[in-house]
Amino acid sequence: MSSRRHSPESSDAGVRPGAEAGASGPFVLAVDSGGSGLRVALGALDRSAAVGTTVCAEPVRTGPAGIDAGHLLEQLLPAARLLLERHGSGSGSGSGSGSGEGSTITAVAIGAAGMATLGGQLRAELPSALEQALGVRRLALAADAVTAYAGAVGQRPGAVVAGGTGMIALGTDLTSWRRADGWGHLLGDSGGGAWIGRAGLDAAMRAHDGRRGGSAPLLARLEAVFGPAPELPGLLYPRTDRAAVLASFAPEVAACAGHDPVAAGILREAAGHIAAAAAAVCPKTGADDEPCEVALTGGLFRMGDPLLVPLREELSRQVPRARPVPGSGDPLAGALSIAQALATGDLRLPRHPTLLHVPGEGPGKEPGQAPG
Repeated sequence: MSSRRHSPESSDAGVRPGAEAGASGPFVLAVDSGGSGLRVALGALDRSAAVGTTVCAEPVRTGPAGIDAGHLLEQLLPAARLLLERHGSGSGSGSGSGSGEGSTITAVAIGAAGMATLGGQLRAELPSALEQALGVRRLALAADAVTAYAGAVGQRPGAVVAGGTGMIALGTDLTSWRRADGWGHLLGDSGGGAWIGRAGLDAAMRAHDGRRGGSAPLLARLEAVFGPAPELPGLLYPRTDRAAVLASFAPEVAACAGHDPVAAGILREAAGHIAAAAAAVCPKTGADDEPCEVALTGGLFRMGDPLLVPLREELSRQVPRARPVPGSGDPLAGALSIAQALATGDLRLPRHPTLLHVPGEGPGKEPGQAPG
C-alpha cells in the first residue's frame, strides 16, 4: 500500500472552481472520508454553502487499529490551511494564535465510512491533534450515515436510507438513533448494490447450468462484462474488493429489468429489503398519521425507475406513514451543517458513542459547548 502523501496541491486534488474568495470568518471545517478519497469543505457561519472545497484522492488507510488517524491528518491539515489561504479573510494559518478571528476555524465535523466500527483511533487522537494544529476545541466525529442523514434530512426527525455498494438505514426522533443493516455484503447490506449484483450473477450462473431461476439476458451480460461464465469464480474470489465488483453488475440487472422478469424480480426483492430497513428506523413517536420523512441518498438510487418504482410501492406498503423526500445534500454538505450547528451551540442531533461523538461533552456540559 502506498505511503505517498497526498495534499491539495497534488495533481489529483485541488480547490474546485466557483467558491467565493474573501469570505468573512470565523470558519468551520467539514470532512467526508470515504472509499474514493477525502473531501474537505471550508464554511462560514453566515452562509449555508461551502466557501471552498478540496479533494484528496487517496482514501484514508485502515489498519489493525482501525482508521489511520495520522494518515487522515496528513491530508486534512494541508487542505485546511490551503482553503483558509485561498478563501479566508486573513492570512489563513487558522492556528488560533496571531491569525485573528477572521481566519480561525472554530469547529470541525468529520464524517467517515467505518467510523462506527473502526473509528477508535480517530476518537482517541483527533481531538488533541486538531486543537494543537488548528486551535479547534469543538469537534464532532460522525459515521458517514449520520452525515448523510444531516445532508438529506437536516436536524428534523426522520429517516435516511444510504445506498451504494452497501445499504444502511438510519433514523432518529432527535432523542436517539435507530440503525438497520449496514453490516457488509457477507452479513447484510440487503438490497444494496453488491446484493443486487450478486443476485444477478447468481441468476446468470443458473442459466449457464440450466438450473431453475436462471436468466439468459443476465448470462449474456455476465459474459459481456467478465468473459466466460466458468471463469468468473477465479476472477472474483481472489479480489479484496469483491463487494465493489459485485456492485458493478447491479446496473446490468437494472438494464435488463424492462424485458427480463428475473431481473425485475431481483429489483422488487431489493426494494422490499430497503423498505424493511426504512420501516425499522422510522421514528415511532407522534400521531399515528404523522408522516415520516424518508430520504434516499447514494448512487444506488441513480438506477432510476427499475428500482425506484417498486421501492415506492414497498414503502407505501411497509411504511404507510413514509413520505419520500429527495436528499437535499450529500455527506459533505451534512458534515458542514453539523460543524456550523456545533459552532453555534445548536447541534440537536442525538449524541452516540460511535455514530456521533462530540469530545468534551458530558455531565455539566451543554451540547455544542467547548470543553473547558
